[in-house]
Amino acid sequence: MPSSCRLRRSVLYVPASNEKALAKLPHLDCDAAIIDLEDSVVPEEKDRARERMRAVLSGRDREGKEIIVRINALSSEWGGEDLLAARACRPDAILLPKVDTPRGVLDANDALDQADAPASLKLWAMIETPKAMLNLGAIAELGRDPSARLECLVAGTNDLVKETGVLATADRRYIMPWLMQMVLAARAGGLDALDGVSNDFRDEEAFARECGEARAMGFDGKTLIHPAQIGPANAVFSPSGAEIAEAEALREAFARPENSGRGAIALNGRMVERLHLEQAGRLLARAAAMKERDR
Repeated sequence: MPSSCRLRRSVLYVPASNEKALAKLPHLDCDAAIIDLEDSVVPEEKDRARERMRAVLSGRDREGKEIIVRINALSSEWGGEDLLAARACRPDAILLPKVDTPRGVLDANDALDQADAPASLKLWAMIETPKAMLNLGAIAELGRDPSARLECLVAGTNDLVKETGVLATADRRYIMPWLMQMVLAARAGGLDALDGVSNDFRDEEAFARECGEARAMGFDGKTLIHPAQIGPANAVFSPSGAEIAEAEALREAFARPENSGRGAIALNGRMVERLHLEQAGRLLARAAAMKERDR
């Protein structure tokens, strides 16, 4: 599991070409925002979108949000300038699209090193092609190397559907195995993992169901395309009161002097081990981060 407890329950894509959406961003309750220079911006708007991003991110109060910039692929005509512009805006991370192999991450990292980017500027990787799925383990392993900057994997479900021709069903049954592989690879690499977007933002029931499935699969949060999805995502990916109470009871039980040397104890009719204590600690850290963010 990732060592940090940074909240990424709701991660909203905001087109860098959309001035209205950018202006609303400080007032939204999402944990993070991805300023998008890639898919949501048509070629003739790329330069203007980059300028808008600069204007929005220069000196503005970010209201505690994590800010990520999705650039165009470095192999494209816009990627190099995108990366330098993003680096100058000091976001928390840069999201790389269509990462097929570890080389895609390493090339971006080398470019940032050459631009004297601080180590605090991280990289996120979109997993959205068949080749990326085949190289998933090697990509995620870069998370174990701090110098590679990789911090998070983001599921690009729409592109995966397009590239494979798989049927996009309401229950996502045909892409579910790939999503599970992403979570598994992320955990092996010590990375966070974010589920893909839900396209029909008006179908609140379907969205809540997807969020519940994503949390059950182990995702840390969900990427969003509309502000209406923020509240439901925050709710689903937050520990419930009952979960927090259970975690606190488990921690208190192991803290008792009579249990100090035990690897497993009985609690409320079931056996719990120290691995459950570790899980409880992560949940309580997440709850504490939520409380801090709400202040």
